[in-house]
Amino acid sequence: MPEPTLPAAATPQPLDLPLKAAVGRLTHGISPIAVGSALFDWWSHLAVSPGKQLELGESALRKTMRWWLWLNSAALGEDDPCIEPAPQDHRFTRPAWRHAPHQAMAQGFLLWEQWWQEATRGVRGVSAHHEEVAAFVARQVLDTLSPSNSVALNPEVLEETLRRGGANLVEGAANWWRDAMAVLSDGKPKDAEKFVPGRTVALTPGKVVFRNRLIELIQYAPATPKVHPEPVLIVPSWIMKYYILDLSPHNSMVRHLVEQGHTVFMISWRNPGPEERELAMEDYVELGVLAALDAVQRALPRRGIHAVGYCLGGTLLAIAAAALARDDGSALKSLSLLAAQIDFQEPGELGLFIDESQIAFLEDIMAERGCLDGRQMAGAFALINSKDLVWSKLVHEYLMGAQTPLTDLRAWNADATRMPARMHGEYLRGLYLHNDLAEGRYRVRGRPVAVQDIRLPVFCVATERDHVSPWRSVYKIHLLTDTDMDFVLTGGGHNVGIVNPPTGPGAFAGAHYRHAHRAADAPYVDPQQWFDAAAVHPGSWWVPWQRWLAQRSGRPVTPPALGGGVLTPLDDAPGRYVLQS
Repeated sequence: MPEPTLPAAATPQPLDLPLKAAVGRLTHGISPIAVGSALFDWWSHLAVSPGKQLELGESALRKTMRWWLWLNSAALGEDDPCIEPAPQDHRFTRPAWRHAPHQAMAQGFLLWEQWWQEATRGVRGVSAHHEEVAAFVARQVLDTLSPSNSVALNPEVLEETLRRGGANLVEGAANWWRDAMAVLSDGKPKDAEKFVPGRTVALTPGKVVFRNRLIELIQYAPATPKVHPEPVLIVPSWIMKYYILDLSPHNSMVRHLVEQGHTVFMISWRNPGPEERELAMEDYVELGVLAALDAVQRALPRRGIHAVGYCLGGTLLAIAAAALARDDGSALKSLSLLAAQIDFQEPGELGLFIDESQIAFLEDIMAERGCLDGRQMAGAFALINSKDLVWSKLVHEYLMGAQTPLTDLRAWNADATRMPARMHGEYLRGLYLHNDLAEGRYRVRGRPVAVQDIRLPVFCVATERDHVSPWRSVYKIHLLTDTDMDFVLTGGGHNVGIVNPPTGPGAFAGAHYRHAHRAADAPYVDPQQWFDAAAVHPGSWWVPWQRWLAQRSGRPVTPPALGGGVLTPLDDAPGRYVLQS
């Protein structure tokens, strides 16, 4: 029986492209039609749901009475709030917010937020996706209206304005103008010139030993007299520059690995332009992961490879590993997946931007330019975590007039990359929209691959506050494989949780992780049960991971030459591709 196929997307119409590209620049690539459809779905179903309307009216009345009763209690000197903010909401935690009238405004606003959460949830007939979009839009509007964002209503800003005679607002306006000019001119943030790969970041010594039109392969110089014979190949995400894993010496994962006696190879992706518009996902598998594996095998033959994939690089690595397992040609010794999803059915808030309307809109934007500018994707990510990434900056830099020092991680985050039009559309449709990899439809070399075929030991890392790869989504790898697996849940978010050195100035106070092992024949444990049972360990997950790698490696040997005497070193690390802007 032939395998069912999904309908192909319609081809972008040339006449549509200029208009959609112009709209996309204003909306950071978010489709206004997709958002409008979701809001209409929610509003129209709410309009014909008098029961829900009555429920919301009663809730509004109860919250109003609760607030008035609290005001009376506060006037009598009682300190107990009528509503507590969410644990991750720090807008109203400073002492200045505990005094009238600002505490009353904050409490009323939090109750209002809570009411809108009730209003956008549980409306019968609204699709789950549209409900999430409606709740997201309501949250964005409320974040905009928060009293913490107002000069007149924020007590901290008022105190600073009075203390400095308004100089903070003048300096804040200068900060805003600087950032606005940087955005309009496609410039980089202030002090970005202090973080240049090869000068101040990406400093681990090494050589580019292989290059094709999509990747450079870096081999790092040994830092110990003996090294484990099995090399480590790292596959970073192609939507970011690789040096997040080789930032400053004190927080470089690459440096940590070579100092622990590993021979490390790293893929550095090319930053594509319009001329690479036809690069496909198949090219990223073939010219990327499989070409790098072949190069490492030629340099160091007959040695199993510890393959490591971060974010979408981990997804791509899983695709390649499944294809190798299917074809019985794997040279891999183990698989480490860092904040990498395999099943995309529940991708968290990033899924808000994934539906047919949104993807078609992005495809039309990319059709005109041939690629998607990374700044548009960065704008969507900022909206997902707007309290931390948008509004906290508005208060700190634009209202308080402060300067936020640029760190190596923030400079890396501003070093945006582009994505070829064809590849980006294929992975959004194939992985996010249709979930082809998890459901056995994803094809490599014309035939489907199955993650179930992977029999390698797996070390899988997720992060607690990940907005890009939510840990419960990452955890679904347990449903897709029956192999020996160590699963780690570490504190932090998608980037900070991974760049988590065990010692030195880059180590985080309060760093911790949960770690549990699952044998290949063990029964499935649901994520909440796993979370409750897994032991919490202080420190960095790098320590148990390195121990896990060492246990699956041979006795240390003399370090190999760069390129293994087979591949000719081409350039010093970090190479050329990472410097492309």
